[in-house]
Amino acid sequence: MKKKILIALAIFLVLIQFVRIDKTNPELVIANDFIEINKPPIEIAGMLKSACYDCHSSESKYPWYSNVAPVSWLMKSHINGARDHFNFSEWNTYDAKEQAHILEECAEEIEKGKMPMKSYVFAHSEAKLSPEQKEALISYFESL
Repeated sequence: MKKKILIALAIFLVLIQFVRIDKTNPELVIANDFIEINKPPIEIAGMLKSACYDCHSSESKYPWYSNVAPVSWLMKSHINGARDHFNFSEWNTYDAKEQAHILEECAEEIEKGKMPMKSYVFAHSEAKLSPEQKEALISYFESL
């Protein structure tokens, strides 16, 4: 019985590999990008690129494990959810009130330790922010 279950599970795991995710990024219009518009200091821009932009922009990178289901499905779901929440690459398309709200949320989420997500930092050590980096980002967001 155990052998049949293991065989069925193996077949299932192989078959789900044929259900691929769409790795196409939305068109990038540089003139709408947060970094292009706000011209943050290099250190802040670097933190945004390494800790935020992979999900909250139109510049997502898909590493090798994005080819392995069901991990790829979870990754794509996180990216879609993040972009739906806000997209740094579409910054100029938000009105001033929306931008202020997003900045407030960014500072709050970083302060609470919710962003960047722990699962993302686990796979992307460069996204791990030190307490000083977190404070710098929070201060930057609050200054805009």
